[in-house]
Amino acid sequence: MAHTKSQGKTNQKSNRPGQRRGVKKFGDQKVSVGQIIVRQVGSTFHAGIGTKTGKDFTIYAVKPGIVKFFTKMGRKFISVIKG
Repeated sequence: MAHTKSQGKTNQKSNRPGQRRGVKKFGDQKVSVGQIIVRQVGSTFHAGIGTKTGKDFTIYAVKPGIVKFFTKMGRKFISVIKG
């Protein structure tokens, strides 16, 4: 009979890097077309005018301008305004 427990699962964990989520461009910052504004899990922020949402909920700019954050009916929105 073994005197030590098997080390199966604890030794198999690999140390993975973080996914670098969060806000990349803040309010009143300039963005160009295609720049990522927010990387997120789920729709914490919603796409407004001048932005679109990717399949992994990434919000990116579809036109150049200045980033604006605002709240409407309890939801947080991000839009890109000409500037």
